[in-house]
Amino acid sequence: MDGREFYSSLIRLHVLHHAVQEPIFGLGIMEELARHGYKISAGTLYPMLHDMERKGYLSSTEERLGRQNRRLYRATDLGKATLEDAKEKVRELFGELFEDS
Repeated sequence: MDGREFYSSLIRLHVLHHAVQEPIFGLGIMEELARHGYKISAGTLYPMLHDMERKGYLSSTEERLGRQNRRLYRATDLGKATLEDAKEKVRELFGELFEDS
């Protein structure tokens, strides 16, 4: 097992975290995730972003940058609340995972 099935939720939390801080876009968040060791393809990321938007965690707008359009994603109120709830659960899990270290 390579762990990918466990990383999907971590990636979603990472996306939410950044979308709460500032608007994000596909390539930018792919690069950010890569800095943290997540190798994610556009074919995986964009369906994830669309799913998160469909479920109400993100909203998006299309903005013009020079001659190109870029879809920017922002966390919704539901996304912000979900992230805050997840932070508490991650803190608790982190404590348990590393209590013997």
